[in-house]
Amino acid sequence: MDEDVLTTLKILIIGESGVGKSSLLLRFTDDTFDPELAATIGVDFKVKTISVDGNKAKLAIWDTAGQERFRTLTPSYYRGAQETFYDVTRRDTFVKLDNWLNELETYCTRNDIVNMLVGNKIDKENREVDRNEGLKFARKHSMLFIEASAKTCDGVQCAFEELVEKIIQTPGLWESENQNKGVKLSHREEGQGGGACGGYCSVL
Repeated sequence: MDEDVLTTLKILIIGESGVGKSSLLLRFTDDTFDPELAATIGVDFKVKTISVDGNKAKLAIWDTAGQERFRTLTPSYYRGAQETFYDVTRRDTFVKLDNWLNELETYCTRNDIVNMLVGNKIDKENREVDRNEGLKFARKHSMLFIEASAKTCDGVQCAFEELVEKIIQTPGLWESENQNKGVKLSHREEGQGGGACGGYCSVL
């Protein structure tokens, strides 16, 4: 395996307001959960370094507001990798996924983007969107898929690790960001699956 070299990867989190984007990000970066967390205004930003399959990656994670009145701020951030969120207890957030993907297609400047669909709040009992529905949607749009809970931490680490692993397997996404910086990443053998996923994630 090649020697570890730190590289910076950009991840943009998009989805309707209230689906738990900021909560899941805080759980991942700070291992905290605040049930009274206020809605994001504009764009928030956090950085975390992780190691995936022997490769160290510095993640620059942009958390965008889901409210319509802040939507005009989002287009300038549509590049790099994406995580698209919905709330498994609110069907309306699932129905509106097509709108988010349309925005992504409109404003993203590249076609080799890695996109993950995240169904959040699986800790709640009042589920309105079945896991198979999320999986079917993800397959239709060639997305990675995972269900998670920011409250219980289920699936949170996996969501980011699997996304980063897929980005590493798509050299164009990180080579352009790190030209002339001595970036050197090892690659998994073709056909190997990610073991960190457990029962939460489907890698497509």
